[in-house]
Amino acid sequence: MPPTDAGAATGHAPAAPALTTETAAPALATGTAAPAADPVSPDSVPVGPVSAGPPPAGPVPAGPVLDPVPAGPVEDTAEATAADSEDTLDLRLPEDFVAAFGQPPGTDASRADDADDLLDGIGDWGPTVTPVGAFRLLPVRIERDLPVVSRWMNDPAVAEFWQLAGPQSVTETHLRAQLDGDGRSVPCIGLLDGTPMSYWEIYRADLDPLARRYPARPHDTGVHLLIGSVTDRGRGLGSALLRAVADLVLDRRPACARVVAEPDLRNAPSVAAFLTAGFRFSAEIELPGKRAALMIRDRSLRHLL
Repeated sequence: MPPTDAGAATGHAPAAPALTTETAAPALATGTAAPAADPVSPDSVPVGPVSAGPPPAGPVPAGPVLDPVPAGPVEDTAEATAADSEDTLDLRLPEDFVAAFGQPPGTDASRADDADDLLDGIGDWGPTVTPVGAFRLLPVRIERDLPVVSRWMNDPAVAEFWQLAGPQSVTETHLRAQLDGDGRSVPCIGLLDGTPMSYWEIYRADLDPLARRYPARPHDTGVHLLIGSVTDRGRGLGSALLRAVADLVLDRRPACARVVAEPDLRNAPSVAAFLTAGFRFSAEIELPGKRAALMIRDRSLRHLL
């Protein structure tokens, strides 16, 4: 999956799915560093995808991008090394999932049902009121959304973390991998007051390679985010929308007790945005292509943080 740090790119999409600073800094990614001693304003970070302890000393590049990079295995074996390159959509669902669904996942007849079973029908979650306006997640449709998502991915601040710059076919391949999968990762457009302004990936972290890197629990749900327009970055939108989406996940998915993200540790603004949104820093974790901050929002703490 791409990382969660792009222009607010909060996590990597099915490669397992971004706020920037007030300048044309990198987008937010969900795999950011642990809270630093000198806090960075979340308003300067775009949203997009840790061993416990303080983040490394030294200056941090401005402007976060949520990095959507998929997590790899921890076993120190040849097989584990190969598994590090596994994408979320390449993992096989457990037999009990297949039995419960009644059809092998990935078939045309079962995709719509699988998506609802695994993430409880994101398209039906509806709008939510936030301090910055009415917000809604709308599952991506290639014919409608590819041009705008590809444009966002070619923003240098976003591309640094998501690594999807190039012709539209690059972004299309990334999106189709999720749309043609079994529903464990759903790419979405974020509409603020009816206007497309962000890209999100909502995914089952417990079915993602990320689950090999931390003590995952059933139905843990991951978030990757990127704020598309430079004019929407550095205004506090990232933290406000992250909190709203985390609340949507917890409200619409009763079985989910935690929302997780893994922003790049280098993306201090992104980590700050997650902290402001009610996430807590859990640990530093090594993921393919980045060292990430494991950020968690607990259902039990949602009214306290």
